[in-house]
Amino acid sequence: QVQVVESGGGLVQPGGSLRLSCAASGDIFSLYRVGWYRQAPGKQRELVAVMSSSGNTNYADSVKGRFTISRNSAKNTVFLQMNSLKPEDTAAYYCNVQVHNRVGTGDYWGQGTQVTVSS
Repeated sequence: QVQVVESGGGLVQPGGSLRLSCAASGDIFSLYRVGWYRQAPGKQRELVAVMSSSGNTNYADSVKGRFTISRNSAKNTVFLQMNSLKPEDTAAYYCNVQVHNRVGTGDYWGQGTQVTVSS
């Protein structure tokens, strides 16, 4: 089994910063693609940032230049540094990891962490 747990969400004022963390544990040989997604009330889940196993990144246009995805492969952790936050960044943020383990490769999601940007 694989567990994925996000942390670091909270309430922040516009222009502020937050750092989200995602820890994957359990039956894991390595992580391949990792990413962050978000879902605001009444909206579909959308991609925020993704990083391949080789380190290539892709960001939603709305967060380019403000958010940075990173990973610690040795610890199976993923981070999302969010700067210059805007009210429209308010959403539940979900970590997605592509895990390689003894049964093959599969995608796993965390339960999400809430980010609220408000004055």
